[in-house]
Amino acid sequence: MKISIDRPLAEITLRKYEKPYEMTRRDLIRKICLSTGLLQPGDSRDVIVDIFHILLDSKKEMSCEEIRMDVIEKRKLEKLPINGVAASNVRRQIRRLREMYFVEKVRNKYKINEDEDISVLFEEQIENFFLPAIVKRVKEYLKGLE
Repeated sequence: MKISIDRPLAEITLRKYEKPYEMTRRDLIRKICLSTGLLQPGDSRDVIVDIFHILLDSKKEMSCEEIRMDVIEKRKLEKLPINGVAASNVRRQIRRLREMYFVEKVRNKYKINEDEDISVLFEEQIENFFLPAIVKRVKEYLKGLE
């Protein structure tokens, strides 16, 4: 007997939190990660926040190793545990940022996609392209039930 595995062609998690108030830059980035499903609520392993923070603040393309070293330094400065900074995990988190269209790869280095504002990337890639395609497909399934 063959069992089929349902694999999504695309998926997205969106969460709504309170309006941003007086927050540090890191806390704002953390809320963006939580709101877009890059970070799970209650997850203590939040190295993706620091990776995203470094890429947002960097004006240059960075290699995985440069990002990793900067993450270690940033976490030490902020007195955060140095967990999740293995090269393999940093690469995995960068891949997740790329899948959300926030980060692009250029000659084995990474930077914010087209050096664009994150709000513009979210609107163009997620809100206007990715989300409507998912909603359209769900509607097709719903119509199939009628």
